[in-house]
Amino acid sequence: MNRIPTLFLQTFIVLVGIAALAILILLPLTEGRATNLDLLSIYTDPFILYAYGTSIVFFIALYNAFRLLGYIKQNKIFTTNSLKVLKNIRRCAILFGIMVITAGIYIKLSHNQDDDPAGFLAICVISTLATVVVVAAVVVFERVLRNAIEIKMENDLTV
Repeated sequence: MNRIPTLFLQTFIVLVGIAALAILILLPLTEGRATNLDLLSIYTDPFILYAYGTSIVFFIALYNAFRLLGYIKQNKIFTTNSLKVLKNIRRCAILFGIMVITAGIYIKLSHNQDDDPAGFLAICVISTLATVVVVAAVVVFERVLRNAIEIKMENDLTV
């Protein structure tokens, strides 16, 4: 199997992780809510800590996607390990979506009347829709992979 496309995708996943980490570190320093806070108060803000907690789920999903590409590169895609990795990605995506929806509801209910939460709520809606697409794609891949593993096991038994 050609390893260049999987290596490219693994590199892309690493770059997405680095970009997400940079955003998590730098954005609180410039974000409107924290511009007047000192450095310690910025990183102890409950909403920013919630964003960091949500990002843990995102990074776990990225790690699992990296592992899945490793299985593909080693030509071990039709194993139960890759099925477990897909299940982990699905669970992370569902949990991420729930956490984003929870953050959107919290902001909608508790935002300052002088602030307009429309931008943040739009980001919540877009990321929730993207999460739904990821979950749907992973469910389809899981079914296809499960069927392929069953066919492979049947073929191995008959040979």
